[in-house]
Amino acid sequence: MSENPHRAGEQPGLSRKRFITAVGLGALAAPAVAGAASRAGAASAAPADAPLACTPGRTTVAQTEGPYFKPNSPERDDLTAGVSGTRLVVSGHVFDRACRPLSRVLMDFWQADNSGNYDNVRFTLRGHLFTGADGSYRLTTIVPGLYPGRTRHIHVKLQAPGQSRILTTQLYFPGEPRNNTDTIFDPSLLMNVRTAGGVREGTFDFVLDVAGTPTTSPSPSTPPGGTWRAGTAYAAGDRVAYGGATYRCLQAHTAQTGWEPPNVPSLWQRA
Repeated sequence: MSENPHRAGEQPGLSRKRFITAVGLGALAAPAVAGAASRAGAASAAPADAPLACTPGRTTVAQTEGPYFKPNSPERDDLTAGVSGTRLVVSGHVFDRACRPLSRVLMDFWQADNSGNYDNVRFTLRGHLFTGADGSYRLTTIVPGLYPGRTRHIHVKLQAPGQSRILTTQLYFPGEPRNNTDTIFDPSLLMNVRTAGGVREGTFDFVLDVAGTPTTSPSPSTPPGGTWRAGTAYAAGDRVAYGGATYRCLQAHTAQTGWEPPNVPSLWQRA
């Protein structure tokens, strides 16, 4: 069965209660996710060692759910039990529109196996997890196989705290021949992928269409023993001290409250 590229990927009418039930969280106070509009696109993936970027105001593209989503997935960050294939670790961060990390974002993943088949009876290669306090996530799975009409891809739904809409989208692999013929494929959803020690590693940062709440941190007006200041224009390569550590600027920007170096790994890297 092929996936319908015209089916709405973003589901603004899906209630918080229905989505919590769908992933099997019962009475847990789960987060909710906004739909996405557009993310900075590229014809090919950036180098695997390039820093991931979050551009304020640019949100991740929504895509079709397809016919194979199944509710009530188990909570787990490793989907490899009982399957064969090339091991793949996908990691990154989830940000709000202002590039602040979002914690406790619910991420529900599903994909085809090494032969291009989905398990619609059990929960093989299906599961959900939550982002950490710094907005980070890490999923261990396998490289999905191919099936007619589609390039390699991984499905994901995201739901962030305090929201009522859901982002449904897909992640893609660079250098796949079928990327050019798949009518659903969007280059802005390409992961950065590299091979290390026989394991493939993919990275992707999601930006949700929500205002978000800054991660709790010391007041930016009085950094603890640091030189970082809100309102300062920083250039790539600039170094600052913050919280007893030194950070190197990854991309030019004007600092804002909530963008302190520990909170935005897309802008600052610990030196």
